[in-house]
Amino acid sequence: MPTIGWIFLILALALIVGGLMILRDSAHSMKISDEKMKKIRERQKELEAQDNEDDDWK
Repeated sequence: MPTIGWIFLILALALIVGGLMILRDSAHSMKISDEKMKKIRERQKELEAQDNEDDDWK
């Protein structure tokens, strides 16, 4: 493979690894407020109740 091919290959791998590392580092910094978490749990309970109701109907 020519030298330019190796350069492109190394550059592509570096971009992929760098992107994954940035994603990993930023994954824990996104905190959800207690109020939003409460709304999420309430909505989840509503959906589960609706799903159970639909299962009973079938």
